[in-house]
Amino acid sequence: TSLLLMAGIMVAVGLCRRLTRHRLRAHPRLCTFLLEMFSTFQICACTNELCLLGNVEPKPHTALTLTYGFTVLHGLTLTGSTCNPCGTLQPMWGGGISVKMGGLKITAQFVAAVLARVFMHFIWSLEMAEPHFAALSQGCSSPMQTTETQAFCIELLFSVVFQLSVLRVEGVNPKYKVHLIALLITMLVYAGGNLTGAIFNPALAFSLHANCFYDKFFSYSLVYWIAPSLGKFLILYVF
Repeated sequence: TSLLLMAGIMVAVGLCRRLTRHRLRAHPRLCTFLLEMFSTFQICACTNELCLLGNVEPKPHTALTLTYGFTVLHGLTLTGSTCNPCGTLQPMWGGGISVKMGGLKITAQFVAAVLARVFMHFIWSLEMAEPHFAALSQGCSSPMQTTETQAFCIELLFSVVFQLSVLRVEGVNPKYKVHLIALLITMLVYAGGNLTGAIFNPALAFSLHANCFYDKFFSYSLVYWIAPSLGKFLILYVF
């Protein structure tokens, strides 16, 4: 049921993206906003569902396999979208897009994060699958299983590794590039998923753990917003 749900989300987002491109060509800003919003919605909604499957046996093989598989699918179906505020900072810094357009994309990403969380909570309330039964009663299911300082350093390191790798594989054939990125993300999730969740995406972190941001805003904004953004600025400064 969970796999069918995620497949349905991807098909629906694909249709919305195609409709947006065809109908809103004359409105580039609105088109950009909606494309980024739909793409980020897909990643956030699917990842919310994937988190519920983390305890499916055999652990952690099932969760890692699904992470790799769906990351590949996201990469193949969401071409042209960043879906990560940290990734949007690079073209803004380099002058590839204006600050206004970059702000528009980041706004779309956070709007999508909220919409994905609301949508998944509605789906979970229907209790279509066993993992959904207790999903709404978890509250702040904190992914931070270490000290705040260590969590900050881990998310900072993972952000640097991920963003640097993305820059280094820019010239690789897209068919192979998506698998390399998916493999890297899977390795990072395996290495740090039990400590911080290995998210390194501020919008995705907010979608997955909004309750935790409400309860401990400073700690979670430091680890899941500031650390990945700082990692991105370090990469931009080095390059």
